[in-house]
Amino acid sequence: MTKIDLATLTIKKAHEAMKKGEFSAVELAQEYLDVISKKNKEINAYLEVYDDVLEQAQKADEMIRDGKGTILTGIPFAIKDNILIKGREASSASKILEGYEATYNATAIGKLKKEGAVFLGRANMDEFAMGGSTENSAFGVTKNPHDIERVAGGSSGGSAAAVAMDGALAALGSDTGGSVREPAAFCGLVGLKPTYGSVSRYGVMSLGSSLDQIGPFGKTVEDTEIIFKAIHGQDPLDSTTIAEDTYESQRVGQKKPIIGIPTFFEQSPLFKKNVEKFKSLGYEVCEIELEKAASAIPIYYIINFAEASSNLSRFDGVRYGLHEGGKDGIEDYFLTRGKGFGKEVRRRILLGTYVLSSGYYDAYYNRAIALRKVLTQDFLKAFQKVDIILTPTTPGPAFKIGERTSDPVAMYLEDIFTVTENLTGMPAMSIPAGIEEVDGKKLPLGIQLTARHGDEKTLFEAGKDFLGEIE
Repeated sequence: MTKIDLATLTIKKAHEAMKKGEFSAVELAQEYLDVISKKNKEINAYLEVYDDVLEQAQKADEMIRDGKGTILTGIPFAIKDNILIKGREASSASKILEGYEATYNATAIGKLKKEGAVFLGRANMDEFAMGGSTENSAFGVTKNPHDIERVAGGSSGGSAAAVAMDGALAALGSDTGGSVREPAAFCGLVGLKPTYGSVSRYGVMSLGSSLDQIGPFGKTVEDTEIIFKAIHGQDPLDSTTIAEDTYESQRVGQKKPIIGIPTFFEQSPLFKKNVEKFKSLGYEVCEIELEKAASAIPIYYIINFAEASSNLSRFDGVRYGLHEGGKDGIEDYFLTRGKGFGKEVRRRILLGTYVLSSGYYDAYYNRAIALRKVLTQDFLKAFQKVDIILTPTTPGPAFKIGERTSDPVAMYLEDIFTVTENLTGMPAMSIPAGIEEVDGKKLPLGIQLTARHGDEKTLFEAGKDFLGEIE
């Protein structure tokens, strides 16, 4: 067997090696299992490592031997704990669903299974995807592999940490307001939030139904693109999914995409350096106005709270998960939800119920919906002049565990650059953009590229160019 260098391994490299017989899917899976056994106790990226990983890998080897393998056959994945795999526990990192076993596969999981991908285990997350640090998990915080005193990001922190610690080659997360892109930035990975409707949400536990989207993590743009191509597409089980030709292909730049930089934030020295790199690669860069971008956080959180309140009403302890007995049905309901839901989930349910209540619906929820449309028009107007909108992914590098937990507003403001894409439905990708040294630790930072609806192709093109990935 050829020695496997997990640190530099990509999906394409692994595929070629398995095809040539340099190592098998079983041997590759075992390498990752060995890393998980050494590192996961400290990092807490996985809530569960599956007991049939090597059996899955054996089937992948059979597919490769029979000539039925694809580029994802035998590739080991970490799967966020809110994405259903039939016969597997899925808790959304909440006590209210502890012990719940999925009865069907999410569409994205079904597609990966068909490709022969290997599922290593379920990754930790913020409870019901509510948070930006994975500190809201009922099963403990996920630590950043670059500095274990810091967060891995959220809500898909476990998925990102699994890849960053070489405990998976790729991962799936879900992104409602930055939950793939923020942990990708904090952990030095590539993370994609696809166009709303391009990937089926069937089999994903809903947080905000008009905001959620499954997205992949990879070490390279190419890895992320490969996964996206495998999981995207229209799905009769999800009425929000879109056809390939829903959006027309457009390009303002003739040779390379034109990049627009919004004026609502102050550029850091590192960000300016990244802009200069794009210019040196032949990209035209200009300033753009996004007048409503500063209002994105309040718009987003009102909609998020409202949709969360509605979606989480189904978790009542009657049909599945935790059940606490009271003197009657109503008390059962209160006791179960009071014990089963964590602090952040209860906060969002209460605030969501408030903004949807009689007398406040128009003042908050309806106004937020109206402003969301204005924000989207801002972006569409900008895309008449540019092909990519470039911002930082996060205001800074990963913060220390416990640093923001007492101040929810400070935590919400971490999403200032990422929520806009969920509100507009546009695709966005975070790519590694440098290192900032803090307290003697080298911490990754990311930049975010946003494109028109349906134009993931331009994101992949510019991202590969920036990172020097050779086609």
